[in-house]
Amino acid sequence: MKTSLAFLFAPLAALVLVGAPASAQDQPRGDQGEARREAQAGNIMRSSEIEARILPAMRDAEYLGFAYDSTARAYRLKFIKDGRVTYIDVDARTGRIIGRSR
Repeated sequence: MKTSLAFLFAPLAALVLVGAPASAQDQPRGDQGEARREAQAGNIMRSSEIEARILPAMRDAEYLGFAYDSTARAYRLKFIKDGRVTYIDVDARTGRIIGRSR
């Protein structure tokens, strides 16, 4: 039984034309992507707004960045000073500090 080469390669050609699936870095990462979507929808404050509120109060510490917890709808900002790490938890809807831990 003869098989046409076109028949065998047609599905492969279709994949090439359509393109490969988007890479992981093109997709929003977990809670960070969720934060972006929620902020764009107006449900929470943007991370830059939260940082503008919190960073001035922590000016004596080095800011290391933030993480977003979609379950708690809270940002956790991380700072370091004199070798000690401090976390500031902030309500993403109101910008209010809800916790501080060392």
